[in-house]
Amino acid sequence: MTEGIFSDTVSLEDRILGGLDAEQREVASNLNGPMCVLAGAGTGKTRAITHRIAYGVHSGVYSPQRLLAVTFTSRAAAEMRSRLRDLGVGNVQARTFHAAALRQLQFFWPQAIGGVLPNLLDHKANMIAEAARRLRLSTDRASIRDLAAEIEWAKVSMLTPANYLENAHGRGTPGGFDLTAVARVFQSYEDVKTDRNVIDFEDVLLITVGILQEDPKVAATVREQYRHFVVDEYQDVSPLQQRLLELWLGGRDELCVVGDSSQTIYSFTGASPKHLLGFKGHYPSATIVKLVRDYRSTPQVVKLANDLLGSRRSGGTVADAAWAKPLQLVAQRPAGPEPRFMECPDDEAEAAVVAGRIRELIDAGTKASEIAVLFRTNGQSEAYEQALASAGIGYQLRGGDRFFARKEVRDAILQLRAATRAVAEDSGKEPLGQLVRDIVASLGYTDAAPHSGGALRERWESLAALVALADELVVSRGPEFTLMEFVNELQERSVAQHAPTVQGVTLASLHAAKGLEWDAVFLVGLSEGLMPISFADTPESVDEERRLLYVGITRAREHLNLSWSTARTPGGRANRKPSRFLDGLRPDSVLGASARSRATPRRKAAAPASCRVCGTMLATGAERKVGRCSQCPPTYEEQTFEALRQWRKEEALSNDVPAYVVFTDATLTAIAEARPTSLEELAKLAGVGPSKLEKYGEAVLAVLVENGSA
Repeated sequence: MTEGIFSDTVSLEDRILGGLDAEQREVASNLNGPMCVLAGAGTGKTRAITHRIAYGVHSGVYSPQRLLAVTFTSRAAAEMRSRLRDLGVGNVQARTFHAAALRQLQFFWPQAIGGVLPNLLDHKANMIAEAARRLRLSTDRASIRDLAAEIEWAKVSMLTPANYLENAHGRGTPGGFDLTAVARVFQSYEDVKTDRNVIDFEDVLLITVGILQEDPKVAATVREQYRHFVVDEYQDVSPLQQRLLELWLGGRDELCVVGDSSQTIYSFTGASPKHLLGFKGHYPSATIVKLVRDYRSTPQVVKLANDLLGSRRSGGTVADAAWAKPLQLVAQRPAGPEPRFMECPDDEAEAAVVAGRIRELIDAGTKASEIAVLFRTNGQSEAYEQALASAGIGYQLRGGDRFFARKEVRDAILQLRAATRAVAEDSGKEPLGQLVRDIVASLGYTDAAPHSGGALRERWESLAALVALADELVVSRGPEFTLMEFVNELQERSVAQHAPTVQGVTLASLHAAKGLEWDAVFLVGLSEGLMPISFADTPESVDEERRLLYVGITRAREHLNLSWSTARTPGGRANRKPSRFLDGLRPDSVLGASARSRATPRRKAAAPASCRVCGTMLATGAERKVGRCSQCPPTYEEQTFEALRQWRKEEALSNDVPAYVVFTDATLTAIAEARPTSLEELAKLAGVGPSKLEKYGEAVLAVLVENGSA
């Protein structure tokens, strides 16, 4: 038996399998033959497969050097390696498809092709721009980005410039070019790469596939090296990745795949769930295990996620098979708060309301790093960056500068490395966490966060993330974990881009949030045209948008907020509608039969289109909210309006939010003129949504009573 954590009298089975539920235990204890694990969000799939690997290695069924675990992101691979190390099997390889293929390509290139492996191209933009110039085509940054995405799709679909055109029907006009022009750019791009003697990331897979297909000796060597395979996120494999996996296997069936077709959100990159869904057909003897116990989210969040999938009405074709039987999650956590649905008058107000709610959560004890704002497109982030900055809340934009590329992080690692010799010579035994704090203090770290925002706050948050990581590793690795081991861990994480948690609210697109989780999640901009996105014009693409929202919902552990705005800009035309996906889920809405012929949700009556005093048409959102044009005099008592403004000012100060986040001037005017006497009457006014009614309703009525207006 392996030395270390498994050397005491407790049985191997109890030590590795004892903490697993029945389904996870079935995954971990069945070590031979093909296995397909259908794992819902938050059901502990990584735990199940890492314990399976550990159990196989420690029981002698697997040789750690002959097992390869592959996944789709460097972060996921690093997380898997970390867990395997904690289980005493740190010598098992866990890599992305690209990293595994590149390692093999570097080894076999000299004997299979000869010479030196060409340089790897980090970004396609310059090469594609050059390819377009050779064809005298005019491009800009956006069109180059779209052309790059199309070429990547073609290559992972195993298409060449010669057969791209006949297989690209329905792909639209990438970058604004017809498909014939795209095929020409594709060929020109390949020519430019040849001239520059470089290869791209897709070439790494394509060339590895070519070598394995054409060189029996290389194929035999690889298959002798790796006898067992584990593939995570199997619903995201592309045809090219599937082909590589088949060549690695060479007809064998020692394969365990894990996935969830309800989380297929990358079909635009060539990913397809058909391999996951067809696994049993390809391997008739395969063991199928379903993980449905959700340990991440509260029952309220789980119910909303299940209801979202259950409300789908389109489908029935082979392409929709991924949705035939979506996994019904079963919540394991205690009950929590109900998801909040918030309708806002415009994007600016929505961002302010979200920032105010985030401030409430932070003040109540939720860490900023455990809060995320998720949106459909990256262009939506600016409003939330501004709102959070105005509220004095730190944030990190996922997809921005890489953590380990930041100057303060590089400087900190250099200082930590330099300190290892002095620490080794020092006979003292200062705890690692305090040692790291002392070392990075010279770079600006303090125990208390700075009150200012901007670069100073961002630098502090980076250093604080390193300190927090040191504390976490001491807990997971034990009190003997040394500074040298910590520096080595940072180096490994830097190579894998496995960044620690930064103490700020995360702003990210829904796609970038895949695989992550937070205590509180704000899903914003949930209006038609953004969710589903306007160019989702087929049943399949709308289905993928629904799955994207499902992924967003299942990122939340406890607090979930879903919001949308009725207009883009303040005072703009309120012609937006909530996402069709929310029909039947949000309060006072009904589930329709289809996206366009569904029953109209029971929404609040629209504000009058004409002035109730003079009868003229109302021109702005503020006028429609009040029900009176700007030329007609107000019909409220000045004392009442001023009392409401004073109450709003005090409320805003106590919650540290701008006054308009409480109520806009137009809404206050409408309240003063309508003089509601009950919550029901107050709820009928434009600008008073369910959340504001709950939060401020009683206080507003009290102000009106005090001033003789109710």
